[in-house]
Amino acid sequence: MSNYQKKAMNSAPKCFSFFQAILYSGAIATTAALSLFAPTLNKPAEASLENGPKAVLDEAWQIVNREYVDGSFNNIDWQATRRTLLDKSYTSSEQAYKALNEALKELNDPYTRFLNPEQFKALNNQTSGEMSGVGMQLKKDELNKTIAVVGVLENSPAMKAGLLPGDQIIEINGQSTTGLSVSEAARMIRGDVGTELVLQIMRPGDEEFDVILTRDRIELQAVHYDLKREGNELIGYINLREFNAHAGEQMQRAIEELDQKNVDGYVLDLRGNPGGLLRISIDIARMLMDKGAIVSTVNRYGNREEVRANRSALTDKPMVVLVDNDSASASEILAGALKDNNRAVIMGEKTFGKALVQSVHSLSDGSGLAVTIAHYYTPKGTDISKKGVTPDVSLELTDSQKRRLYWQPGAIATDSDPYYAQAVNLLKSKLLTPPLVLQEQEN
Repeated sequence: MSNYQKKAMNSAPKCFSFFQAILYSGAIATTAALSLFAPTLNKPAEASLENGPKAVLDEAWQIVNREYVDGSFNNIDWQATRRTLLDKSYTSSEQAYKALNEALKELNDPYTRFLNPEQFKALNNQTSGEMSGVGMQLKKDELNKTIAVVGVLENSPAMKAGLLPGDQIIEINGQSTTGLSVSEAARMIRGDVGTELVLQIMRPGDEEFDVILTRDRIELQAVHYDLKREGNELIGYINLREFNAHAGEQMQRAIEELDQKNVDGYVLDLRGNPGGLLRISIDIARMLMDKGAIVSTVNRYGNREEVRANRSALTDKPMVVLVDNDSASASEILAGALKDNNRAVIMGEKTFGKALVQSVHSLSDGSGLAVTIAHYYTPKGTDISKKGVTPDVSLELTDSQKRRLYWQPGAIATDSDPYYAQAVNLLKSKLLTPPLVLQEQEN
């Protein structure tokens, strides 16, 4: 292994799928960094120039020159690119950022990209699975022109203060929320851990009242699960929304709790999952399969590295995995591993088709750079780039079915959800026969 941190970056679709819109409850999707082995980002490369915009440009150029997967740099003169970047004069960081973005476009690789400090911070926050705040999900109440609470995270300051879905936020630290967008309200509510926030709340049937909250570090829930009785069978439903830094431990809790309740099989829902930390997808694959290859990567020099299961599976119960066109990156690695090892039945639409590995670096001014360093392949050597993982059982929703689930999110993972209903039927048929047998492979 090299001494820098290997990562893969998902290509989160430019628009949320309807499942993302439902499952994220209004959260904004950002392109996420996917780490293979380590949770921290790389330290800045040493710049060869004095501090300033040109130093950042040279840092970024050096990283691409050293790590980019295509040694021909898309058949452009990468040395000439450096001279062009450093010969110019820049009066602001923004000018330098624009020049760097233009240079990176020449590589014709949308996954090798520059992140300004705000984007890099958002990326870091997303992949960490944590945020500083009070733990509320918000929406715009169009009727009252205020901001409303639609969800409260477990063990958050908002939950401890007794805030409830449906509460309307009239003021934030004395400022009216009338006319504010959700993002503007969210920015006002976020802040440093330990600082106080005063919200004026209006609750139906009550007088307006103030709530004083102390901001804290909030662990975001990437995994939601439920025990469902379907006829005579118990089904463990697990919705994995993204592969953030806490998803592995949350997934482990879900499997252990559901297995203790003697579920007969599992439905793992990866619909709309844009990816996340690659090392977490490997950890989760190892929870679900006892042996076999999980993923392999090939770098610019043709060196192949393979990651395998390590006999640490938490369950061997039958499983159906739900995917769609927006299941990307780490989702595809997990789905591909489970499919190629005959561990689960993959059901739904072809996945997004992202099969490149990125390394994400922080730069000296707080910005960041993602650079493609390798291709990855499923255990059977399949390159899913731009093709996606082909499901074992194909299923597509009609527009009316999509609209119904969008407007009735409570119908997801019920008989009214065609994906889930067919997964249950498939599991029931499998439960009448011996459990799915793992494909025998040498370790």
